[in-house]
Amino acid sequence: MLQRVVRSTVIDAPIERVWAVLRDFNSHDQWHDVVETSRIEGGESPAQVGCVRNFTLKDGHRIREQLLALSDEQHSSTYCIVEATVPLQRYVATVTLKPVTDGNRTFWHWESTFDTPPGRERELRDMVAQGVYEAGFANLRRHLLGSSDTRAAPAGRVAGRPPGEPLPARQMRVSSHGGAERLQPADGQAPPPGPGEVRIRQRAVGVNFIDIYMRRGWLPGLFPLPGVPGMEAAGAVLDVGDGVSGLLPGDRVAYLWAQPGAYCSVRTVPADQVLRLPAQIEDEQAAALLLKGLTADCLLHDLGRVRPGMKVLVHAAAGGVGLLVGNWARALGAQVMGTVSTEAKARIAREHGCEQVVVASDYRFADAVRQHFGGGADLVIDGLGQAAQQENMAALARCGHWISLGQASGPLAPIDPDALVAKSLTFSRPVVFDYVATRTQRQERAQRLWDALNAGRIRVPPIERFALDAAARAHERLESRGSAGALVLLA
Repeated sequence: MLQRVVRSTVIDAPIERVWAVLRDFNSHDQWHDVVETSRIEGGESPAQVGCVRNFTLKDGHRIREQLLALSDEQHSSTYCIVEATVPLQRYVATVTLKPVTDGNRTFWHWESTFDTPPGRERELRDMVAQGVYEAGFANLRRHLLGSSDTRAAPAGRVAGRPPGEPLPARQMRVSSHGGAERLQPADGQAPPPGPGEVRIRQRAVGVNFIDIYMRRGWLPGLFPLPGVPGMEAAGAVLDVGDGVSGLLPGDRVAYLWAQPGAYCSVRTVPADQVLRLPAQIEDEQAAALLLKGLTADCLLHDLGRVRPGMKVLVHAAAGGVGLLVGNWARALGAQVMGTVSTEAKARIAREHGCEQVVVASDYRFADAVRQHFGGGADLVIDGLGQAAQQENMAALARCGHWISLGQASGPLAPIDPDALVAKSLTFSRPVVFDYVATRTQRQERAQRLWDALNAGRIRVPPIERFALDAAARAHERLESRGSAGALVLLA
C-alpha cells in the first residue's frame, strides 16, 4: 500500500533565506544531521532539473536522488529516489515554501509518497516523518541561527562546532613561478572569522587571466610566494565574526576581493567583500560572472560610456568578459564587432551580440574593422595585449578610445604619446577593483548585472567546469585559447 507522509512547520526567517538553502539540491550535508557527505554526479549544477545527488547517511546507508522539478516562482522542488540501500520504493517528495503574513517568517510544507516492504510500513513511515522531515526542520533552524541549539549562538560560532576552531581547507598552491604544472594541491586551514569577517564553504571558484599572470610571476607585488591564486568564489556562509550584520550561516554568497586566495574549499574573508546571492543565480554562475560582469559594467558604463550607434570592437569576443561585453554593448544600442581565433568561437560570439566577427588568429584585424565601421571603431576593448597593439591603433576611428584590460599575448610596449595625437586617441588601463572599492559600489554594480541577466538583456556565457584539484588543467585550457566562455573550479 502506498504510504504518504506530510509535515509542515514555520521557520523564523524570510522566505528568500530559507529558499536559498533548500533550492540547492546539494546543500543538505551542510544543514541536515543525518547526511554525512553529498555530491552532484557528473559535475552538473545542483539547480539543474534532472541532476542526481549521491549521498551517504551517517548510519552508512547510501541514496541517489534526482531533482524532478524546481520553481523559484512557487518556491517549490520535487525529487525522487532512483537508488537506495534504504527500502523506500517509488519515493517522490515535494518541498514547498510560502511566506507567513504575520511576520517575516516562512511556512515549510514537506510531503512524500512511497512503497515499503510488507511489515515495515510503520517503521519506515516514522523514519521519514521524524528522522528526515521533523529532524530536518530543527536542523535548518539551527543552521540559520548558526548555533547548536534553538537559541542564537554568539557570533563566530557554527552549528555543532566550538567557536574559534580552524577548519581544514583544500588549496591549490603555487610555490614557484612558471607553467600550469606549478599549481599543486595542498592542505591548508581557514581560520575562524574575526571581527568583521565571515568564513565561507566555497562551492565554485572563478578562473580568470589575472590568476595566470600571478602564476607566471607577472604580478609579484600582488602575489608573493608561496601563494594561492583566485579573486572570486561563491558558496555558503559557515560562521560569522563579531560586528557582522546582514549575513547569517547558510546564506548563499559570492565575493570578489583584490587579495588572492580563492582557489580553496573554505576561506575566511572580510564581510564587506561579500554579497548575498539572489535565489535565481546559481553558485557556478556567480563564480563565473561576478568579476567578469562587474568588469564589463565598468568598461561599458564608466570608461566606454557606450551609447546607441557607438562602434565597439571587442577582442577575445568568445571569452568570459568578451561575451558579456558584446552582449551588453549590443543591448545598449551599440554596433558590436568582435575578434576570435576560430570559426567555432565566431558562432558563439554572434550568439552573444556581435554583428560581425573577424577570425584573426594572426592578430590582423584593422583593415576589416575600418571597412565594416566605415572609418574605424569608437571604442576598442582589448584583453590581448602586445600582439594586438599596433593593429588597435590602426583600427581606431578619430577620437577613439582604447581600453586595455589584459595582456594574454604579453605585456604592452610603452605607448608613444605622439601615436595617440595623430588621431586624438585616448587610452585607459583600468583595474576593476578601483571601481568596486566600497561595498555600496559592489552591490550597485552586482545588482545591475543580475537585473540585466533577469531581464534577458545579457545571457549567461557557456561555463566549463573543473574540479578544484584540476586547476592546472583549467589554466592550460584558458592559455590554449581553446576555451569559450567562463571557467570555474568546483571546490
